[in-house]
Amino acid sequence: MTVASFDPVRIFRALDAAGVRYVVIGAFAGRILGSPTVTRDLDICYARDRANLEALAGVLQGLSAHLRGVTEASPFRLDARALAAGDAFTFTTAAGDLDVMATPAGTAGYDDLAPTATTIDIDGVRVQVTSIDDLMRMKRAAGRPKDLIELEVLGALRQEIDRQP
Repeated sequence: MTVASFDPVRIFRALDAAGVRYVVIGAFAGRILGSPTVTRDLDICYARDRANLEALAGVLQGLSAHLRGVTEASPFRLDARALAAGDAFTFTTAAGDLDVMATPAGTAGYDDLAPTATTIDIDGVRVQVTSIDDLMRMKRAAGRPKDLIELEVLGALRQEIDRQP
């Protein structure tokens, strides 16, 4: 199997075309907000209503998504029902790695994150990106060593933003 090159704009375009409601989270959101940390995957938090789950499943199917790290054929069927039954999925797609989460650590999910998200234009696509404060909340709650390191970076970025007029 060949590894797909990471093309987040392709993913954003597919999500936008299908009308999927989501917020970009994780290291890619940090990068957009000014973190120097480099990442090779995209993390999103998605709305869990039936229409959005159907749209997201369609995008994932269109991007030839399959569960990351699963080497044998698995009985997993990528559809809205599967997305509704789970909470977090890690996929490899034709546009690179994509992690989709319903309730990221430290949050109550999409409805919690969307009100404070900022709309950013990325190569002609309007993308909702989590706020730096919400990203820090998620990193703190996840508590993994890499999250705690990034929390320090985001804290310094938060201070820099606060200093700006």
